[in-house]
Amino acid sequence: MDLADGHIAALDTMLKLKTDFGCRAINLGTGKGTSVLEIVEAFRAASGQAIPIKIVSRRAGDVAEVYGATDKAREELGWVAKRGIEEMCRDQWNWASKNPDGYEG
Repeated sequence: MDLADGHIAALDTMLKLKTDFGCRAINLGTGKGTSVLEIVEAFRAASGQAIPIKIVSRRAGDVAEVYGATDKAREELGWVAKRGIEEMCRDQWNWASKNPDGYEG
């Protein structure tokens, strides 16, 4: 799973530096924006279930697009995402299906 691998890369980097790594914001993502409809379709494919949607006008304050630059993850951690949104949704659906009550303990 990409997100877990990214966190491991951050911990490895901290241990290798043997210095105060400090607090840094590093985006762990693909660097490619994904629309709400693309996410819905990826979850439909992963779950095999219909997901009802209603397309309405944009709400006040909604932004047109949001995505994070992933340069720091590559440059500072040597990490890049290996999976696309389809695999990410499949992995999340698989975990949630096996853990309907979330994390226990």
